[in-house]
Amino acid sequence: MASTHPEASRRTFLTSSFAAVGATAVACRRAAPPEEKPAKAPLALEDFRPISMLKVPETRIEKAKFPVIDVHTHVYMYPSLPGKDVGAVAAVIPPEQVDQIVKLMDELNIKLMINSTGGYGERLKQTIEGLVQRHPGRFLTMTEPAWERITEPGYDKWQAEEIARAKEMGAVGIKVLKILGLYLRERLTEGPLIKVDDPRFDPMWEAAGKLGLPVAIHTSDPDAFFTPVDNRNERWEELGNHPDWSFYGKDYPTKPELLAARNRVIARHPKTIFIGYHVANHPEDLAEVSSWLDQYPNLYVDIGARLGELGRQPYTARKFFLKYQDRILFGTDATPNADAYPQQDLKPEMFRIYFRFLETMDEYFDYSPAPTPPQGRWRIYGIGLPDEVLKKVYHNNAARLFGLKPI
Repeated sequence: MASTHPEASRRTFLTSSFAAVGATAVACRRAAPPEEKPAKAPLALEDFRPISMLKVPETRIEKAKFPVIDVHTHVYMYPSLPGKDVGAVAAVIPPEQVDQIVKLMDELNIKLMINSTGGYGERLKQTIEGLVQRHPGRFLTMTEPAWERITEPGYDKWQAEEIARAKEMGAVGIKVLKILGLYLRERLTEGPLIKVDDPRFDPMWEAAGKLGLPVAIHTSDPDAFFTPVDNRNERWEELGNHPDWSFYGKDYPTKPELLAARNRVIARHPKTIFIGYHVANHPEDLAEVSSWLDQYPNLYVDIGARLGELGRQPYTARKFFLKYQDRILFGTDATPNADAYPQQDLKPEMFRIYFRFLETMDEYFDYSPAPTPPQGRWRIYGIGLPDEVLKKVYHNNAARLFGLKPI
């Protein structure tokens, strides 16, 4: 006989009711047509410009806290190898543009710019007349090796003597572009690549030391330029815009091979000062750069066009600046009319980002005044250097190397 207890009847009713509802729901789910998801609108990567939602302090630095010596500019720039206009986005700018740059320097508290790519011979003379003599005390210039004469007999001796003639004309240093190691070949543009530590250049390095001319050397390029240009390359967009910047494959040396050859030159010529442009071309690995600075007391570094690396490792970078505060130089790679390279375009906002990086602890800001980050899609953080270190980086380290008055 079935139970007539009220509680038992209620349980039976609820159980049967839920079972019926569940069965109905399952039947409805089976019968209902699948919902169509809205189509996703395609978005090209170059059109993706997200606005950060972070609310963090933003410090605008109008001018540098202390007078600046920019050791790495290309106010004048010449093609350096026949048939290969390597990076020459500017040439000899008109006098009125030089005057405008000086006004910009006054606005930003930039005391002096050192023009790296001053050429040699008649071109060096033109650079000195157009920059150094036009605005005394505001520009200095380096000379460059005569790569196109490498095939001539007695080149090594001639080049060393040419360096001495350049100093007599007014050059304050020697700039060695990445042409050496990546472009210069035995027949200029054909044949095997000439190595950075080729003994033909030893007389030049030695002459630089005897004459007291620092050698500013750019060897290799960012790490990503030596890896496959695929979906794992952090500079995929940049290399897509500049495919000739990739040195992966073909007969190019690896980046470690290039840097090792450069370091052998530095070791062979301990009385010659070398400035490793672009943080010795390895800001991706400050521990390795630190080991070089420890090993080679004649090596200094500048920071030109490498805020994109330094600023995304602010803790490591700040320690690096504090430890090597006497060996780091302010440089930007500033080049007039370089709209295609906003991270080095000689305009006020480019410099102000450097000031913000060095002087503030601001977080997550652009390393370049461009709508789309030109080198990689990331942002940077300031390292807030103390005043005594800022003075060295901005001015005094360069003043010591180039025989100028400290502040």
